[in-house]
Amino acid sequence: MSPVSIAIENDIAVITIDNPPINATSHAVRKGIWDAIELIDRDDTIRAAILTCAGRTFIAGADVTEFGKPPLDPILPDLIIRMEQATKPIIAAIHGTALGGGIEVALGCHYRVASETAKLGLPEVNLGLIPGAGGTVRLPRLIPVAEAITMITSGKPITARKAHDIGLIDEIAHGDLLSTAKTLAVQIKDAPCPVALMKRAPVKAPDDTAWDGIIGGVTKKARGQDAPIVAVNTIRGSITSNAKTALATERENFVRLRDSDQSKALRHIFFAERSVAKLPELKEVDPHPIRIVGVIGGGIMGAGIATAALLAGYAVVMIERDDAACDRGLETIKHHLSGSLKRGLLNQEKYDRLLGDFMGSTDYAALSDADLVIEAVFEDMSVKHDVFGQLSRHCKPTAVLASNTSYLDINAIADMCAHPGRVIGLHFFSPAHIMKLLEVVRTAKADAKSLATAFAFAKRLGKIAVPTGICDGFIGNRIMSAYRKHCEYMLEDGALPHDIDRAMIAFGFPMGLFAMQDMAGLEISWATRKRLAPTRDPKERYVALGDYLCEMGRLGKKNGLGWYRYDANGKAETDPVVDELVISESLKKGITRRIFTDAEIIKTILRAMQTEGDKILSEGIATSPDAIDVVMINGYGFPRHKGGPMFMRKTG
Repeated sequence: MSPVSIAIENDIAVITIDNPPINATSHAVRKGIWDAIELIDRDDTIRAAILTCAGRTFIAGADVTEFGKPPLDPILPDLIIRMEQATKPIIAAIHGTALGGGIEVALGCHYRVASETAKLGLPEVNLGLIPGAGGTVRLPRLIPVAEAITMITSGKPITARKAHDIGLIDEIAHGDLLSTAKTLAVQIKDAPCPVALMKRAPVKAPDDTAWDGIIGGVTKKARGQDAPIVAVNTIRGSITSNAKTALATERENFVRLRDSDQSKALRHIFFAERSVAKLPELKEVDPHPIRIVGVIGGGIMGAGIATAALLAGYAVVMIERDDAACDRGLETIKHHLSGSLKRGLLNQEKYDRLLGDFMGSTDYAALSDADLVIEAVFEDMSVKHDVFGQLSRHCKPTAVLASNTSYLDINAIADMCAHPGRVIGLHFFSPAHIMKLLEVVRTAKADAKSLATAFAFAKRLGKIAVPTGICDGFIGNRIMSAYRKHCEYMLEDGALPHDIDRAMIAFGFPMGLFAMQDMAGLEISWATRKRLAPTRDPKERYVALGDYLCEMGRLGKKNGLGWYRYDANGKAETDPVVDELVISESLKKGITRRIFTDAEIIKTILRAMQTEGDKILSEGIATSPDAIDVVMINGYGFPRHKGGPMFMRKTG
């Protein structure tokens, strides 16, 4: 049975795609649309057509099961040309998301209407690709070229309101989408079909001077990724040549990128992020329903977690030690939500409603109805034992209790609780309301329902959840500790902090290791080193440079001095004091310093990551190499277009 059906109402044909879950442009869908247009063109009683989709979304991408297989006719570019050539006007009725090929199909229609909540985007660059079915040719002939460049090179979807403002859609449906489309069909059915986009001139094309600035800006943002740069150059070529030649060039560039190492890496991480949380043993397990989330601690992390929970639609109860601390936590939450308000992600009504869903208290009894409680207090085991003792006394038996610890043994925490099966770890990354990664820590006695609840909670928060076992640092911090150690060895052996950071940035990290430590605060890792000192192997090489900085009062960006010196605007500058400290330490240890190339630095870092990753896998801490790649990319800035450290080794 075809996933495409056609119904005729008076003289209007409604073509419906029903190919769940995302109405992907599979071969059957393409063939079904082609056949429907052929029928409509032959039937003189039909005056106009509407293309719509069943389910929760318009066409939201390609059929991933067809990746790497020989294409079957009609291929998408040919289908869209056929749609443009239809003798009856076609209206695209868009709801949910129109992504990638979905927008390209809509561009092949003569008119476009969308629901108020629809989003439209060309996210191909996120997979190391460019649009391959005419997106770089038709879009800049419908909307201003600068807007088309932004959509295609960023990969970010836009709202229906934005799409209407720039001319991508003709109408926004404030009521029923199909009714709006039918009304438009009646209005235009007797008019000639609009000129096909392929035959139109570009809209507000930049001059040569503007192009230089545009390409420079895209290149800077790309940080080593090829697809955005190829995209902007393809668009430039498309508007300075005829459309037929431009389509051929686009297809050639699409195929070249599709076969590139970067696209393979980006596709790897795309699928890894969607599969890593799917644990077979939880497949048939229903999570506990969550309505109220408790957060213990209103500091930076606790307030960030509370903000994330509020934005996800949960009621939040925050527990702090006194009223002043509660007030500070609330002010931090207001600051976070105000940022969303200013960026237009919230309106005033929703902002007020979210604050109304928040309650601060100094009494653990306020958590009696909480369904999930997350502890985010100081990294001290005795403090955490006290907290979980209170939770055991005051929370209901079905409540899931979670620790946000970065390093401590959650099994030891669970063993002190009345119901250890409902104790898990939820390791957020700061800022918790923004960072996508969430490590879900499985304790030895955690029951399946509690784990299923954790993954369901992460999904509702919009987080990428990665399961991990228990060890010092779990997956991410353990690997970071390993490669940080080797970076510190390189300092003593001849590199300087800015040498290592420069190499990491050139590789694709958003910032280097030492700049990142300054941003986080050097006292955090210092406290960890002091905690581990009693159990450290005396034969192990130990670099004390970070300790020296903390002892000198250099705690990082927060006080203007760390591995770098920071000016009044927070800009990092190399500091001769630090360079001298590093060099003198080598001298003190009798180490002959040498020059490290960027390639040597990156090779050392990758080897450290991969070696520690192997240990984590052998110990069963991570469920797969993919889990490690997902953590390092989403939590530690590993360049996405490289696919992750484990992927890089696998692919050579």
